[in-house]
Amino acid sequence: MFMFEEDANAVQDREDLLTVLRMRFGEISPGIIDEIYQIKEMDTLERLILVAANTPNLSTFLEELKVGPGGFKILGERFNPIN
Repeated sequence: MFMFEEDANAVQDREDLLTVLRMRFGEISPGIIDEIYQIKEMDTLERLILVAANTPNLSTFLEELKVGPGGFKILGERFNPIN
């Protein structure tokens, strides 16, 4: 994969993540947006998209955002979007 393709994919994943967050929780603060744009790992971005789609509230998402690249499990009632 060329570096340009990798960067384009990361940009698209960040934008997808922000779109899901806005659809679910409304306006997102500039600080959170900056944190998301600092993420370089594609696996982390993809995991956070799933978290954003499944967590019942923004505070749970923010906890997962702090986990960083080490997180990989999305289990339990904290990830029930109907909660």
